[in-house]
Amino acid sequence: MVVAISRRSEVEPFHAMDVLAEANRLRAQGHPVVSLAVGQPSDPAPAVVRQAAADAIAAGKIGYTDSLGLPALREAIAAHYADHYGIEVPAARIAVTTGSSAGFNLAFLAMFDPGDRVAITAPGYPAYRNVLTALGLEVVEIRLDGEGALTADHLERAHREKPLKGVLFASPANPTGAVIPPETLRGIVEAARAMGIAVISDEIYHRLAYTAPDATALAFGDDVTVINSFSKYYCMTGWRIGWMVLPEALVRPVERVAQSLYISAPEISQAAAIRAFEAGAELDRVKERYRVNRALLADALPQIGLPLAAPMDGAFYAYCDVSRHSNDSMDFAQRLLKECHVAATPGLDFDLAEGHRFLRLSYAGSEAEISTAIERLRAWL
Repeated sequence: MVVAISRRSEVEPFHAMDVLAEANRLRAQGHPVVSLAVGQPSDPAPAVVRQAAADAIAAGKIGYTDSLGLPALREAIAAHYADHYGIEVPAARIAVTTGSSAGFNLAFLAMFDPGDRVAITAPGYPAYRNVLTALGLEVVEIRLDGEGALTADHLERAHREKPLKGVLFASPANPTGAVIPPETLRGIVEAARAMGIAVISDEIYHRLAYTAPDATALAFGDDVTVINSFSKYYCMTGWRIGWMVLPEALVRPVERVAQSLYISAPEISQAAAIRAFEAGAELDRVKERYRVNRALLADALPQIGLPLAAPMDGAFYAYCDVSRHSNDSMDFAQRLLKECHVAATPGLDFDLAEGHRFLRLSYAGSEAEISTAIERLRAWL
């Protein structure tokens, strides 16, 4: 039998998931592992969301939906933009997706052709680089080098070197938690428009900013593509439900590709997500715990020789410099898990060039877990 393996599959593994697998193995053996490795809320989906799912199961009407999603969910998302941002977004420009992951796949396939150059930031979420590479696109990594967030100047310099077809950025960012200020975001969108560069704004950590209100790229034009998700703020990671806000001209191309790749997002998750926007009070209590955890790490990490590489302005991550202790973040993370029973993600996931110096810690767990991890780290280092 011949087994064919494509070159496009030769992407870097997602090391955070490998760390999680090892942490789960140690837990199964009875070890008291504290996991700060994966960006997943420890809280369940809000009560009204779970009830809506139970009601959908009881009704028994779980099947395919339109590829762009249930009309009621698209309308609810449109209402969210009016309520939260004061922006009118027609439901017709919204596509419901099987998690934000499907949103990125659909955006890349509908917007770009093989060989097109698409810019992302370094450090940045590894799936951007891996999926773009697997689809035959040329990834252009814009190094932020301690500046925290992307700027129009970064984009213009990269475009001058060789023209770009697209740019993808996140605010708040993974792994750093950096937030792009509104005027800087405006500058990026306007510069991209002037240079003919398509914009994809990853806003899945919106509603998890701690220092300023959320700013959406949609505020600066209806020619940008925004990707968001119910996974993070709404505590619905395993429900695999997200959305896109698209320029009008992209709606039908995205729909055509989605029809073949996904048919539709799971109807039960869609029915549940309609109610998620009603759960703000419950979800803001979860966010307040993140805020406490954030303060604990911001105070403790520099004291134990793990200075922060960027301000933790949003999301639920601390990206810290381990070079005082190791020049190999993969080895550092493996020893930390084996000897200290604390799981963290090596920076190599987020930055192939400089990630050996960094470690990402997620503070989406309980205050007790964060305090325990800090004490173990302090004793170990």
